[in-house]
Amino acid sequence: MAISRPYPTQPGAAPGPALRHAHWWQRPRVRCGALAALLALSGLVILGLVREQTGTEGFLVGLGLAVLPVPLLVAAFRWLDRVAPGPWRNLVFSFAWGAGAAALTAIVANSFATRWIATETADPSRADTLGATVIAPVVEESAKAAAVLLVFLFRRRDFTTILDGVVIAGITATGFAFTENILYLGTAFGTDQLTGGSGVSSVTAATFFVRVVMSPFAHPLFTALTGIGFGAAALATGRRRPVRFLLPLGGLLLAMGLHALWNVSSTLGEYGFFAVYAAFMVPSFGLLTWLVVWTRQRGLRTVREELPSYVRAGWLTPAQPYALGSMRARRVARRYARGHGGRAASRAVAQYGAYATSLAFLRHRGRRGRAGTDFAAREHELLRELWRRRDTARPALEHAARVTAPPAPPWPVYGPYGSPWAYEGYGPYGRYGAVNPAYFAHPGYPAAGPNPYAYPYRP
Repeated sequence: MAISRPYPTQPGAAPGPALRHAHWWQRPRVRCGALAALLALSGLVILGLVREQTGTEGFLVGLGLAVLPVPLLVAAFRWLDRVAPGPWRNLVFSFAWGAGAAALTAIVANSFATRWIATETADPSRADTLGATVIAPVVEESAKAAAVLLVFLFRRRDFTTILDGVVIAGITATGFAFTENILYLGTAFGTDQLTGGSGVSSVTAATFFVRVVMSPFAHPLFTALTGIGFGAAALATGRRRPVRFLLPLGGLLLAMGLHALWNVSSTLGEYGFFAVYAAFMVPSFGLLTWLVVWTRQRGLRTVREELPSYVRAGWLTPAQPYALGSMRARRVARRYARGHGGRAASRAVAQYGAYATSLAFLRHRGRRGRAGTDFAAREHELLRELWRRRDTARPALEHAARVTAPPAPPWPVYGPYGSPWAYEGYGPYGRYGAVNPAYFAHPGYPAAGPNPYAYPYRP
């Protein structure tokens, strides 16, 4: 996922008239504040409703048990997002939407629909079954998909790959499952209080085992299918609009279908749940895990394949594509930077890697004709961001390349004597890492760095 501002405005550029004359309600801070207030209000309302149904003691017990899988799930999705980490604000929004707005929508809509069916059919038991197997999957998956849609529409530069869709969808579903688990665990605790159940045979223990131990990934798995659909739509830039619309819709329908199947399992008898779990849930989870890990590795391969063009253009050193295309090398580079320059240096190296990954993905889309008309401007802005951090990131990445490289250099070798940058007087850095003035003395290279108009690719 691209970082929060992968394409910043050039230094000294004047803001456009739309920004200068924007009304107060169009300002980003006002919109963010209104969104935060809305999410906070929905969170308070849903927590109040859950507390009303479970009681204070049940609410606290449910809250304490429901929070246990959250750090593990969030860490797993952040690990998937390490190649090009997205901004925290997108993840915070997604989790808050799932735990607040989506959960509130689901509990209100499900209750209303179930009561309406019970009134029309005069059969409360059938209404509960239809509500769980038909109404709930449609309502809940649609409510969670709204968060993915909002990020897709309003944070488009942070949403460029399938992994971006999986991460946003997974974090949203994690928030939703957190609130839902509070309700279920709190209700189970209240039942045990009435019946005197305790220990491993209690309803609370059984609910905890099913929802937290066996299936903490259930909601993330359902909504990840929607995220894959949006990610595929993001990769389909330049294709016909109906195709880009049908991809997210198809992912949403698959999410609803798998969710409905999961809910049906509870009505299939004592062994129905375990049969559905073994026959559908585990294989689906394994397939999704393979897909996202494969996509992650493919992203690293794209970095290694696309960045050498910028080596030839003078923006990067020969070792950097290899170091940036290896998560182990990136970790070594951050540790090296932290040891020599503190947290600020480590953060600069991480940002350098994120910008470089966005650049590689942009070039990859450009070569496929999917980069858009602003390719050159966006490429230039990304290169400038890399150039601002070169003094901190370059030595750390070259150290990481030396430490992690196999015996034969994996980066491109130029000419019969290897890279000309290995010798003093060649390249932008010379032998000892200092900027070589002779390199920029060429008429095509201004003193500020490599020629900003000599791009390795133009659509």
